[in-house]
Amino acid sequence: MDQVLTQQEIDSLLKAMDNGEISQEEIEEENDAVKVKSYDFRRPTKLSKEYVNTLHMIFEDFSKVSSNTFSTLLRTNANFQLASIEQVSYDEFVHSIPRVTLIGQFHSEPLKGVQLLEMNPQLCMLLVELLCGGPDGKKNIGALDKIDEKKEFTDIELAVLEEVVQEFGKIFQNVWSEIVKLETKVEGLSSNPQLLQNMSPNEPVIMVTFTANIAGVATFVNLCIPYVFFDEITDKLSFRSWFDTSHEFDASEEKKLQKGMNDVKLQLEVLLGNAQLELANLLHLEVGDVIKLDRKITEPLNSYIEGSPFYRVKLGKKNQQLAVELIDKLEGEQDNE
Repeated sequence: MDQVLTQQEIDSLLKAMDNGEISQEEIEEENDAVKVKSYDFRRPTKLSKEYVNTLHMIFEDFSKVSSNTFSTLLRTNANFQLASIEQVSYDEFVHSIPRVTLIGQFHSEPLKGVQLLEMNPQLCMLLVELLCGGPDGKKNIGALDKIDEKKEFTDIELAVLEEVVQEFGKIFQNVWSEIVKLETKVEGLSSNPQLLQNMSPNEPVIMVTFTANIAGVATFVNLCIPYVFFDEITDKLSFRSWFDTSHEFDASEEKKLQKGMNDVKLQLEVLLGNAQLELANLLHLEVGDVIKLDRKITEPLNSYIEGSPFYRVKLGKKNQQLAVELIDKLEGEQDNE
């Protein structure tokens, strides 16, 4: 960006031109001179701004899916948010993370390169506590602060954390499904980033940083993706390709969605009838007492799915268990009487 002169500098420049200290020709020669821009070959910028904007959209989805997945898995509130996307060298990535940390390595076929997921020891131990049924992070913040001195993870901890890395791998695979079909597999875990030999120190990488707030504990998760991963899909990272709706309908996606919906559990209720009791009679109820309802047993009953009208049903028995037979579908909203 061109330098912006202050009013004092402008006045000095005009005064110098009036006094003959600076000529018009010298100013024109300076403007025509070749502008030299510094360039760091250790940090080459290979992805354009448009492609980086597309990555922001992809990893925004990654953070949203991660929040939903781990909130369910940990049975507590988990919130992930995209913090930044930087183009750095692998050496800079290694020096930006703790010396002792958890590095999950996974490969996404058919693309090249190994992706690295980094989680610090504090987050790792919090995840182990929650997955093993321990109390939430708010009650363990004091204990978690002492984990900075942790030198290595036990075999049991690594087994639990490997499942966490596998979940992140599935999420990574899913958020890229609109651009390329991936098969992501975890290749291993490491606790010392200095010993990893997956990339050369000067190899350019994309470092994606997420803020993670789990059970009241705030920390970071880093994702390192080498540039070779993008070699075969660079043309697909443009906005025109991202919003292209000309692709053919994929029946397999519909079947996958239907299969996922089939596993959703819903609550079915059948209303047998209503009765009004005085408080004195309610307090004196005993086993064997009969409460008269406002409907006959032969009348069709209303059924509800998650509180919404479903079918008129007929009460009966099957295999010595109470059952209902669907008669006709309820249309419109029914009062829950």
